[in-house]
Amino acid sequence: MALRHVARLSLSNSIPHPQLKAFCRGIASVPGKSTKEGEDLQVSHLQGDLRGITVLGFNRPQAKNALSKNLVKQLCDSLEAVRYDPSVQIVILRSLVPKVFCAGADLIERASFSQAEVNAFVNKLRMMTNYIENLPCPVIAALDGVALGGGLEIALACDIRTASTSSKMGLVETKLAIIPGAGGSQRLPRIVGIGKAKELIFTGRILKGTEAFEIGLVNTVVEQNSDDDAAYLKALSIASEILPNGPVAVQMAKAAINKGMEVDINSGCFIEEACYARLIPTKDRLEGLKAFREKRAPIYRGE
Repeated sequence: MALRHVARLSLSNSIPHPQLKAFCRGIASVPGKSTKEGEDLQVSHLQGDLRGITVLGFNRPQAKNALSKNLVKQLCDSLEAVRYDPSVQIVILRSLVPKVFCAGADLIERASFSQAEVNAFVNKLRMMTNYIENLPCPVIAALDGVALGGGLEIALACDIRTASTSSKMGLVETKLAIIPGAGGSQRLPRIVGIGKAKELIFTGRILKGTEAFEIGLVNTVVEQNSDDDAAYLKALSIASEILPNGPVAVQMAKAAINKGMEVDINSGCFIEEACYARLIPTKDRLEGLKAFREKRAPIYRGE
């Protein structure tokens, strides 16, 4: 793939480069929440110009962020908290471990499971990815490294995926004599098409970031220099473009698209109509009109 086709990271969108770098180097603890050093998942509500963005960072370096019972529990708990926090406008899923997003299931832990425990755990993973997909706010996955099996299934449940050129991803379950169990067999065809999804799942092929971009598996791919968090920086850049817009409008746009894709076009238009109707009485809509007349930036409050 020619380099000119690789999306470049622009940091000029009102976010100073040093500020983004600072967020990449260390995630601050969440105000009002105990995020202890060494936890499998670290959570941060960003501040300043990035207020409204919540970052969930996988942090199991010893296991390449493999999905253990504990990590899944912490992720589910954090997603539940995010869903009911009105201050959260955008969620970013990323890794705090260099060169890996998530290596999939923790196979060492799973080897000790009974058949019933395996079934229960996979069901929980499936419910977790459904929960990610159905969060009212946009969710962005930043793939700075390996995303395999359940790790890629988590990313597939997100609204937007950014990837670095050094990332690698694939649904590799058939190599272990199983199939994707957390929604991957259903979401991948919707993203890349049925034929390509079958090819990737049947073979268990692992794609590089540029290959994933070429088939539409990720929204953008950015060049990675040394060990910087290129995909995370790009995710922040995209999030910063979403932040100034009406929060309720963004939520309704997500709902209209997600629900509309499940039905025929006429039914989809009725869904769009219903979502639009919810915006008409909002204060934000009136603020948008007023700001346009006064030729100033609107101040939206999600009301």
